[in-house]
Parts: sequence; structure tokens; C-alpha cells
Amino acid sequence: MELGLRGRTAFISGSTQGIGYAIASSLATEGARVVLNGREISRVDAAVARLRRERPGAEVSGISADFADADQVARLLDRLDAVDVLVNNVGSFGLAAFEAVDDDEWKRYFDLNVMSGVRLSRHVLGGMLERGWGRILFTGSESGVNVPADMVHYGVTKAAVLALANGLAKRTRGTAVTVNTVLGGPTYSEGVARTVESIADAQALPPESVRAAIIGQNRTSLLERFIAPDEIAALVTYLASPLASATNGAAVRADGGVLTGIL
Repeated sequence: MELGLRGRTAFISGSTQGIGYAIASSLATEGARVVLNGREISRVDAAVARLRRERPGAEVSGISADFADADQVARLLDRLDAVDVLVNNVGSFGLAAFEAVDDDEWKRYFDLNVMSGVRLSRHVLGGMLERGWGRILFTGSESGVNVPADMVHYGVTKAAVLALANGLAKRTRGTAVTVNTVLGGPTYSEGVARTVESIADAQALPPESVRAAIIGQNRTSLLERFIAPDEIAALVTYLASPLASATNGAAVRADGGVLTGIL
């Protein structure tokens, strides 16, 4: 299916690996010009080279910036040209008891998971509205709807992302610009894979067994397996396209059935 993204420019924050890289690859496959991002220039360059190898002919570039550092973000925005598709993907997650998370850690999570989207969206939304077309997408999480007790700090920031996207969508009334969130579920990204492998090494177990045990503890998953990053990327790519013109202000689920409510 031709999604109509050929020639569009897309910036994906936090896209040197995992879901972000899968999104960049999917958009590049559809003919979009893709700008990758990561904290370290060496990793950005490596990801750009990898995507060019995997998608010959794709227009791929990269800009490094740590979204926990406002000065680095300001420099990135100075270098970022007009963007048709913004994917706010960068973020951090981790298990921690609520009482163990201090103010500095809360601020770090808000800078990465919330303020990154605020700063990027503020930079691109006006241009999209002036040009008459654009897509802003947030990589959300089911944890923003059903906040885990052992990830309160993470869940709260993901709930804030939902509120941010909802408010921004109202700014696009009557235009061809849309703002949506994809609610992902447990996804087997590189970071999760490394965690699984470290647990497996410590317990002298096969990684496959540890992975199955972890997802098996989630009794609400209808998928009964981890989601692949490409599965999240497929939905993001559709929502980035002109075909999704009637979807705006939505939180669209790609959670594997973890959110089992009727809505």
C-alpha cells in the first residue's frame, strides 16, 4: 500500500535503536526523508550508516542531542529544518520504589519523557500549520493509563504525554495537521533484550526462558508475547500518513491487549 509519505521529512527523537529505529526504518521504506537522533554522535552516525545499508536509496541524516540537556536541545532545534512528521519517541523507563525516586530523578524523567516532546512540538507545530499539513506523534505507553506501582515516576510522565498530545490536537482544529499518541505495550527492544540477557546470565538460564517467564507474569496480555518494535512502527507509520487524516487527538493502542477495557 502506498502511504503517501514520499518526499516528506520526518524527525524521530531517540532513534538509534529499538522502537525509534524501527519507526525511522519504516518511514524510510515509505520514501520519507528521515532524520535520526541520539545522545552520542558515534551512535547516531552508526545508525545512519546502518539504515542506509538496509534501505538503499533512502535519504537519511542524523543530529545528536541529549534531551535531558536543554542547551543541547536548543542547538538541535537550530539545526532542524522544516519537519512534516515529528515522532516524539525519546524516553527513559525503569523499575523503582516510589519512595526511592528523588526529586532529581523525577526532573530527569520529566525532561526526557515530557519536555522533549514539549520543546520539539513547540518548534515544529507553527510551521506545520502555516504549510497546511503535518503529523505530530508521541510514542506513549499503556503505563500512562494503568500506572504500575513499581514505575510510578514513569507512568506519571506517560500520562502527562497523553495530556500534552490531547491539548496540542485542539490547536489543529480545521487543519490537515494531526496529533496522536500510540499506546505501546511490553516491547522487546534492545534495552529490554539486554535486561533479559543479564538476568539470564545471573541465573544461568536461557534468555528465551527468562523472556517467556517475564511476559507470562502479565496475565492481562492477550498477545501472550512481547511486541516487536516493527509492530509499533507499523502503526506509527500509518498515523504519519495522509491515509490517517481522520484520526486526530487519539490515543491508539498497540499494546498487545494489556489494556483490556472496552475503550
